Amino acid sequence: MTTTTLAVLVPLLPFLGAAAGLLLGRRAPGFVRPLAVLPTFAAFVLAVVVAVDQGGGKAIDAATRLTPTGSVPIELALHLDGFAVLVAVLVGLVATCVQLYSTGYLRDDPRYTSYAALVSLFTSAMLLVVYSGDLMVLLVGWEIMGICSYFLVGHYWETPEARAASLKAFLVTKLGDVPFLIGLFALATDAGTFRITGVVQAALTGGIDHPTLIALLLLAGVAGKSAQFPLHTWLPDAMAGPTPVSALIHAATMVAAGIYFVARLLPVFAASAAAMTVLAVMAAITMVGSGLAALAQDDIKRVLAYSTIGQLGYLSGALAVGDRGAAVFHLLSHGAFKALLFLAAGVVIHAAGTNSLTAMSRMGGLAKRVPDAFWTMTVALLALAAIPPFAGFFSKEAVLSAAEHTALGESQVAPSGAGWVVLIAGLLAALLTAAYATRLWLLAFRGRGAEAPDHGRQPFVMNAVLWVLAIPSIGFGLTTGYLGDWFDGRALTPAVTTAVLSTGVALVGGLVTYAAWRHTSALAARTPMGAVAAHPEGDGSIVEEEAIASHTAVYGDIASAPDPADPGRLLLGPLHRHAATGFHLDAVYSALFVRPVLAAAGLVRFLDREVVETYVRAAGAGPRWLGRAVRRAQNGNVQSYLSALLAGSLVLAAAVVVLANVTAGS
Repeated sequence: MTTTTLAVLVPLLPFLGAAAGLLLGRRAPGFVRPLAVLPTFAAFVLAVVVAVDQGGGKAIDAATRLTPTGSVPIELALHLDGFAVLVAVLVGLVATCVQLYSTGYLRDDPRYTSYAALVSLFTSAMLLVVYSGDLMVLLVGWEIMGICSYFLVGHYWETPEARAASLKAFLVTKLGDVPFLIGLFALATDAGTFRITGVVQAALTGGIDHPTLIALLLLAGVAGKSAQFPLHTWLPDAMAGPTPVSALIHAATMVAAGIYFVARLLPVFAASAAAMTVLAVMAAITMVGSGLAALAQDDIKRVLAYSTIGQLGYLSGALAVGDRGAAVFHLLSHGAFKALLFLAAGVVIHAAGTNSLTAMSRMGGLAKRVPDAFWTMTVALLALAAIPPFAGFFSKEAVLSAAEHTALGESQVAPSGAGWVVLIAGLLAALLTAAYATRLWLLAFRGRGAEAPDHGRQPFVMNAVLWVLAIPSIGFGLTTGYLGDWFDGRALTPAVTTAVLSTGVALVGGLVTYAAWRHTSALAARTPMGAVAAHPEGDGSIVEEEAIASHTAVYGDIASAPDPADPGRLLLGPLHRHAATGFHLDAVYSALFVRPVLAAAGLVRFLDREVVETYVRAAGAGPRWLGRAVRRAQNGNVQSYLSALLAGSLVLAAAVVVLANVTAGS
């Protein structure tokens, strides 16, 4: 088979697996798991073959037009360059791991059939986005991912949190997709084509007439899909879905779609210095704000969600300084270790036998209980904190190095101001990332919370998947010298200045957090509730009883109380309560948009009920009353008819006489 034929099969196989799984799920339940895993694994293998065949060389293009679509044609087109083939390998790897992991994690779930089919459909849509050479075909995959995300986040639809989270994710991303669609049409109108190669060529030759407007419209969709400020608020709430969904959709693939889109069309954005500056500011706010918010979260999955937002900010920052190689490199690295973090968190949750035990302040004794999750999560957190020689160090350093070059005026693509914004925010975010990664590790594995019930060893497949993902989390960064051809020919080797700075601030963040944890632990041990937390069985003292009573009145039970040894509270100080709520952005949006819309809807409902319906009822009442009067006259009594006829004749005669007199007098 040719490379293009194999590339067509890559998104097609998961789609066929999804369709077969839905059709055979009830009739032959034994085929559900093979149909979920095998097509996705086959797509991963073919993606690797396509990547090897492409070899990081010249892009491979193929297209066919099924039907005329007007002045701007739409084609089923493939565009296989180094970025596309590597991202497809990442999607295939993570999707395969998630499907395998889900066979154990959701083995008793009654809706596993639909879940597995939706994951396969989502995988197919993402691969379509990655390989697509036409913007309209890309948009199809883009929107299919959105609807799959809606259903998967709301998988536990019995809970109000899942229902609200799925609706919020759908609406916020659609809010960005509306200007995104307008931007696509405007871009195709200026370029005269939907083909990505044609659009890029038009941008490079100055053929885009409205680059700033188009770039800003497209950035709205990117901000929604990739959870960038100010449309990032849906991602932390999306953690209400199953943990494997978080690993696939909200860590490694869907949220990376917007970043990948910008990387593919970077010349369009680079044509506008204003758009690159806006992208840099958006990335900086996202990186720093999400880092502060992650440091204040108690839910382990929300910490990882805000971490995802921050790492996507790094990707946006790399694009804002015009280096798509660094952006895609960190996309691949982040996809591996963030998927590992979510799946390891899922093992922790699974060990407790409940999906509700996600508060780190309530965890304790987990290092020995779940050794596989402990060691692999430690590896992933080191990669997240960008500690050498783990993958995150090399990829994050590539972003900071690109920002440094732009800040020093060595880039012809982005303004130097954008480089300074990304560089300073990136270093500050590196400090915060190391801080919340250290805090997560300390609270989850060395915390003072009550130990969860032991529900036995987790399924082998779940632990095996963790070690598979640990391999690229450890060693992917070491491949930079061999993958240069796939990244526009750049080796992406670390630079001394940014490497020292990023590693130094990371070590400072980790050590300061550890010191704060030791300090708060020592103080907490001296308090009555600290003693209760350290010894849940208690000693029956009066002081202890009073402490329990006061905490129960506030929190409902001891286990729900915050960990007094939380270093995040000490580090953030008065900023903690604001960071814990995401700096009240949801409240701001509620005041600016939700409440006015609800008030307007209430006014419309009042006007419709009290004004419009009043006129409608009146319009119906008049003929009804007239009908009643006429019905009374039609009583079937001949004498009544004759009397009415006589009375009418007399009235007419009197009227004629009066009219004649009036006429004669005039």
